[in-house]
Amino acid sequence: MGHAVHPAHTRAELDRVLLTGPFHLALRAALAVRGLPLQRVQHHLAHRGIKVGVTSLSYWQQGARRPRRPESLRAVQALEDVLGLPENSLLRLLPGDGGPGARRAACPSPRTPAAVSGAVERLLNGLGRPADGGLHTVGHHERVRIGPERELLGRSSQKIVRAHRDGVDRLLAVHRGGAGWDPARVTVHATENCRPGRVRYDRDAGVLVAELLLDARLRSGETYLLCYGFEDGTAGPSGEYLRGFPGTGGQYMLQVRFDPAALPVRCRHFAQDSPGAARICRAELTPSGRRPSVHLVDQGVRPGIQGIDWEWQH
Repeated sequence: MGHAVHPAHTRAELDRVLLTGPFHLALRAALAVRGLPLQRVQHHLAHRGIKVGVTSLSYWQQGARRPRRPESLRAVQALEDVLGLPENSLLRLLPGDGGPGARRAACPSPRTPAAVSGAVERLLNGLGRPADGGLHTVGHHERVRIGPERELLGRSSQKIVRAHRDGVDRLLAVHRGGAGWDPARVTVHATENCRPGRVRYDRDAGVLVAELLLDARLRSGETYLLCYGFEDGTAGPSGEYLRGFPGTGGQYMLQVRFDPAALPVRCRHFAQDSPGAARICRAELTPSGRRPSVHLVDQGVRPGIQGIDWEWQH
């Protein structure tokens, strides 16, 4: 019973109704913006180990029933992930329903987009410099490695920057850790034309900021290439990698490489206008090669978020 969603919903309307509710209208708008039929939603939930009927999903979006039982609230939590919504954005619209899901919604998570953004801002301010440090990115090639336990093993970056003021001699790099990570065990590598400086992190928000000291002091207009990376492997299974762009920039390439013994069942390139906006699928991706990987390339980034997410077989 795949109840059709209303095609006229927009991202702006979704953002509004996520703030105002009610729950069923927010769910309906999210389904419409995401463009998923209910059978497909049920399939995504099943891959996450959540069993819920298409009929129940249809009733929820019509307002005929509300999720109340603990297993239903867990399904709503998983729906937020499937629909690319901010954490707790649907759960918070179910006040007074009891159960662990409702209690969790009453306490904002330290990993909501606003909390993560605030943590990054505090860490950057603690190091005394703005995020770009006087640098504009000309090109950024990023490679991410996912391990046999589905964990983010590490990532490396080759970055070309241009100084837009005199005297620039450092760059601040942000690394995000998964749930359960141990930032004290994350290692920063400076592999070309730079060396590690100070490191600060917020364990609860899952954010680490590393200072990379350049081997030269740049003049305005001068370009510079540096390579660096992070070794992690301390968190649980990973399901995405994303990067935010505060302004326009040069080329961005992201490659995600998987262990041959642990391949996802689905990958996609997605984009978001902002951390709270719905995710828009740019392309479906298929791991390939002797060392299976997927990638995206953007020749000229614009403000917003881009990334790759994937689903595991449960």
